[in-house]
Amino acid sequence: MSASPPKAVTLLSGGLDSMVVAALARERGFAVLALTVDYGQRHRIELEAAARVAAAVGAERHIVLPLDLRAFGGSALTADIDVPKDGLGSDVPVTYVPARNTILLSLALGWAEAAGARDLFIGVNALDYSGYPDCRPDFIAAFERLAALATRAGAGDAPFRIQAPLQHMTKADIAREAARLGLDAGISWTCYDPTPDSLHCGRCDACRLRSKGFEEAGLPDPTRYAVRP
Repeated sequence: MSASPPKAVTLLSGGLDSMVVAALARERGFAVLALTVDYGQRHRIELEAAARVAAAVGAERHIVLPLDLRAFGGSALTADIDVPKDGLGSDVPVTYVPARNTILLSLALGWAEAAGARDLFIGVNALDYSGYPDCRPDFIAAFERLAALATRAGAGDAPFRIQAPLQHMTKADIAREAARLGLDAGISWTCYDPTPDSLHCGRCDACRLRSKGFEEAGLPDPTRYAVRP
């Protein structure tokens, strides 16, 4: 009788990056426990994408956890603030959700401890990104240290590992990785400000970075944009 594969909790937003990360976790032999957090984001369509992606990567279980961060506000994704459409700037943009990855990883850590998993996968990237502070390698390393201190399981001899395999990839690298893994990138969702007819706006930072990745990778972009970035 073969042993069951180890479990990994994977944060799954429904975006291209998280889809690739979930597929990489599966490729590395993990049973994928996919966690999507419904935090009140204005791009609600990504929750539908997350369900499609979870099915596509063969997730053992997919939890959509409600945690409405609109009560806090402070971001164009959770408050009545316009999503910037002028291209990438040098400052952290208003689409940054305060402490989002800290919150999401904490929830993933709780599920991992309960499920007996020791690996957490997250699709952060620190090359072609919007400059969010909680995507940096230092943050990921610090959270891994925190996981060892904050949990009963972490105090034992099997510490938690925060795996961020896209950390040093460009968007082109990620697009190529999606193709290598045989993923249908068209089922993922990236846009921060979808149109009423469910198109990517084509002008927000997320759309611009997504389009740039496919173009630089020399791959067809399956995304339906209202305006071509």
